[in-house]
This record gives sequence, structure tokens and C-alpha cells, in this order.
Amino acid sequence: MPLFDTTLLLLLEGYSWLPARWREAQGEMIRTRLLGQRAVVLRGPDAVRFFYDDNHVQRAPALPEPIKSTLFGHGAVHSLDQAAHRARKALFMGLMTPESVASLVRETTAAWDEAVATWPGRGEVVLFDEAARVLTTGVCRWAGIPLGEEEEAGPLAADLVAMVDGFGSPGARHWRARGARARREAWLAEIVEEVRRGGSLVPPTSAPANALGAVAFHREPDGEPLAPRLAAVELLNLVRPTVAVAWFLTFAAHAMHYWPVTRVRLNDDLDGTYAEAFAHEVRRFYPFVPFVAGKAVKDLTWKGEPILADWLVLLDVWGQNHDPALWPNPCAFDPQRFVGREIGPYDLIPQGGGDPASGHRCPGEPVAVGLLEALAPRLARLDYTLPPQDLTVSPYRIPARVASGFVLRPVGATVPREPVAARSVSPSASRSRPQVHPL
Repeated sequence: MPLFDTTLLLLLEGYSWLPARWREAQGEMIRTRLLGQRAVVLRGPDAVRFFYDDNHVQRAPALPEPIKSTLFGHGAVHSLDQAAHRARKALFMGLMTPESVASLVRETTAAWDEAVATWPGRGEVVLFDEAARVLTTGVCRWAGIPLGEEEEAGPLAADLVAMVDGFGSPGARHWRARGARARREAWLAEIVEEVRRGGSLVPPTSAPANALGAVAFHREPDGEPLAPRLAAVELLNLVRPTVAVAWFLTFAAHAMHYWPVTRVRLNDDLDGTYAEAFAHEVRRFYPFVPFVAGKAVKDLTWKGEPILADWLVLLDVWGQNHDPALWPNPCAFDPQRFVGREIGPYDLIPQGGGDPASGHRCPGEPVAVGLLEALAPRLARLDYTLPPQDLTVSPYRIPARVASGFVLRPVGATVPREPVAARSVSPSASRSRPQVHPL
């Protein structure tokens, strides 16, 4: 086990950190040190099964304080394991039924259509920022979280984006994320207390009809409600991942630009089959979560190699989603690979692997897919051009973003029913070299 700590390399190399370590590795495991701790890195479907087995790896002990203070919050469901995790996770699973997901998608697409109607008079629009505001409006309507005047969605969206944008950075982005989390936890805790007092925000009932009420009246296995601040943490863990779909939607626009045939296919898609495949390929192809981490609960063996208790165990999410054994020609953007393919719980893992009900896989994954299925075709049918801009996606920034945010100039707000001509996709910048791969 080397003594060299690679934390600084991770901060410098971003998504290229693990590919570089794999090139140096011998065998089917990377051995390194991270954050001063001994660590191993695994990848592949068997590794996903191994990692998400509570008898092997627990996630809670591996969550560093900076992640809790930005992305997840202290005391969140992500910081629990085994029975406590499953009990809290049931709250989230109850809010992620097919009917509830469909309702969230409807609210968000309605917010999208309202927003797009205002675009033509505004000149240039930054898609990432607009998507974040739309998603914030939609998820708050769905959750029953009250927003004041319409413009308040903007500051809330900025804070939710900051929480995601700052988890992978030790600098200014990180401190913005901490401030945003503290501000929004305090705001939502007050709302939870008002709901419990029988305020007018939701009906005071033991079976609330929306997410705000469900979290406010949730009781832990000991029969006690969540403390207001902890309830706020879990409400943020419902709305924040939804707003994070702004990353995927901007990547979707990026893909339509560099592979224009996908825009034509989305525009012509009548039954949603291609839109679903496109959503999966966006989540597979573009960089978001580089890896997930846990700690070995006891001395273990992986393919003949020892993993000692309390070692960090990292699952290489990026590497799994670009493994040529699973995805032929993985650096090609090809939604067709998902048409007619049944996705197993251990192969495509941009939002974790295994069973979301019992493990740490994101229960909001159907929301991300559903929103992309609904919004990507709407984006494909818009008539717009692109001004000159920087469309690179740097592999050194975690989480990665399209550098410009994807600036577009709308030609009209009406969503055409007829296929959009290929020329309406045609910004002046070259499509020849999408700066995403390889690492």
C-alpha cells in the first residue's frame, strides 16, 4: 500500500484522476491513499454488487464533513446505514411513486412552457440558468414549498445550484455552497414549524398530500418527528437533486449541437422511446459523479486481494459508465445503444447502483430520467441559434459544466409541431470536436 496521498491529484485532475490511476494499477484494484486514509478503488458490475452490500461497505462513515455541509446536509439519509437508512429512505420512496414522479414532471414542463414564452424578447438566454429556475419552480410547486413572487425562484435556484456546484471544490465554490445550505436550511425549518403549527401552507393532516407535509409529519422508528432543521435537510434532499437536472439538460443541448441527428430524432419521436434512450445516454456519457465512497465494515477480499476493515472503498462511477466491456465505443454519444435495452441495477450507475429502496441508489433517478424525457424534446423543437461561445466541458472541474452555460438566441417561443429544419440547430461554431473525451 503506497504512502503517497493522492488527494491533491484528485483536486487537480478531476475526472481524469481515476483513469490515470487505472493506467498505473496492476490487477483489478487501485491501491492509494485519499484524505490521509488507505483506499482501494473498484469498478465493474461485480464491484457494484460488492460495494452496495451493507455487509461489505457502509457509506455513512466515509462522508467527509465538507460534503455534509454542502451537498447532503448533516444528519441526512445519506449519513445513515442499514435499518436506520432503510427507515428514512422509505419516506423518500413513498414520494417517488410513478404517479408522484409524473406529477412532478407535469409541474416542471408547465413551468418550462411558461418560461420559454418569455424568451424571445430577452435576446440571449443562458440555458443552464433558465433550466435551474424552471426546475426550482416546478419542484417547489410539486412539493408544496411556498414561493413568494415569481422572481424568488431565481435566488432559490442559485442557492440550490451552489450546493451542488461546491461539493467538489475546496475554494470559493465550496464556501458559497456552505452559505447557501445554511441559508436554505434555516428558511425551510421555519416553514416546517409553521406547517406543524397548523398554518395555511398545507392541511394539518397525518397523511399530507405533498412532500412538504410528508416530511413535516414524518416520524422516525422511535415515534419522534424530525427536528425542524433535519426536516429542512431532507426537504433540500428532495428539491436539490431535481434542480441538479439543469446539468443534464444543458448536456442534452450540448449533445444536440455536436450530434444534430439526435435533435432530429427527438423532434420526430412520437412514443418517447428515443427520448428515454437519449436521457440514459446523456447520463452515461457526460461527467457528473466521478465516484462514490464507503468504508469496509470488516476485513474483506476482492478477487483475491485483501481490503481491511475501515479502509476507504471507492466505486468508479465514471469508469463504469465508460467501460468498453459494457458500452462498445464508449466515447461515442449514441442513444441507440439504449433502444430496446433493459437496464440492470448494476450496469448504468450515474446515480448509484443496486436497489434504491434498500440501498444508497438515488430514489430520484426516475425524476431525472422523466424530466429529461419531457424537456429534451421540447428543447429540440425550439427554434434558436447559438452565438460564439465556449462549449467545452472541462474534465478538471467537478462537477463538470458546459463552460458558457449554453447561450442560445431564441427565434420564437412557439413549440412547433412540425419537425424543425436542421438549419435551426446550426450555430456558427464548429461541431467537429466536442471537448469532453477522452480522459
